[in-house]
Amino acid sequence: MISNHRICFTGSEKMTDVAPRSVHLVVTSPPYPMIEMWDALFCRQAATRKALDNQAGLQAFDLMHRQLDRVWDELYRVLIPGGIACINIGDATRTINGAFALYPNHSRILSHMLGLGFTNLPNILWRKQTNSPNKFMGSGMMPPGAYVTLEHETILIFRKGGKRLFTTREEKINRRQSAFFWEERNLWFSDVWMDLKGTRQKTGRQKLRQRSGAYPFELAYRLISMFSVMGDTVLDPFLGTGTTLFAAAATGRNSKSYELDDAFGPLIKEEWGRAIEQGRQRIRKRFDGHLQFVRDRNASGKAIKHANRVYGFPVITRQETEMIIPLPVAVEQTMPDHFSVTYELPEPLGTGQASAVPKTSKPNPAGQLKLF
Repeated sequence: MISNHRICFTGSEKMTDVAPRSVHLVVTSPPYPMIEMWDALFCRQAATRKALDNQAGLQAFDLMHRQLDRVWDELYRVLIPGGIACINIGDATRTINGAFALYPNHSRILSHMLGLGFTNLPNILWRKQTNSPNKFMGSGMMPPGAYVTLEHETILIFRKGGKRLFTTREEKINRRQSAFFWEERNLWFSDVWMDLKGTRQKTGRQKLRQRSGAYPFELAYRLISMFSVMGDTVLDPFLGTGTTLFAAAATGRNSKSYELDDAFGPLIKEEWGRAIEQGRQRIRKRFDGHLQFVRDRNASGKAIKHANRVYGFPVITRQETEMIIPLPVAVEQTMPDHFSVTYELPEPLGTGQASAVPKTSKPNPAGQLKLF
């Protein structure tokens, strides 16, 4: 099994390299309007710079979002019918002309996506605890001048059209093989995630560090596992340090990515080897977690009626009996900014046999980057 990954170092307002109805899932986090670290990016548009210089906060807010709107328009073009878009976004607080205010980025994006024809599905809040202990805003202990601290971000989830259809025999088999564990579903499909923490990437360059408020690998890994099947194409129009790309590789999906700043290119190339091992470790954690769940359930006297036909371990539902998890082995650069990842797949079961649960030790030079 092989997955393919391509990065385009250009803006994503016109993704001419992506065909209509060719993307199955979008997982991304754009620059956040009205967060000062992103001002330089948005203010390449003169009208936005003028609005900020004139202390016109709401006008600047709208002009920044109009730049993002062009990317959201493209998402509707490239997604297949039934395709899913997951947009991670945080709201902003800022003092403009002496007035402190919240700028609701999530609601502005929601409004535009609905206008395009997307259906909004239940969204996810995740707590991003990245502030210092002295994190409260405003006038300390004196009412009413203190302000609530923003400690969460929103994952907006949209679908293009109705439910995705799996019509051929091969599509149906692949969907069953792409299932997740019952206990994972109970955790992942909650509307509040409390177990993730914000991530700051080690970019090694001050310029890149200033714009590296990436979401955690686990966030992208979950969303890709939840809303796509093996072999699908995942798009990230704001790639940054490569989190979505690496999560797609870890889950056996293909990916296409856009990033305006080509300074991230050497960093992404350097991180590929570690990303393969990170994916293997995450898969090992999934298996270990499931086996512990089985032990705990057996200890409590609760029956488990089904068994996975590939690995042989017990599972709660019939939908888990055919699931397999491809194990990434190595990455190869095939052309500039093009990469392919190879995987181990479990052997078919014989009578009375079970496929071994994968281990994280790397066979040969697994994860080694091969240059063309």
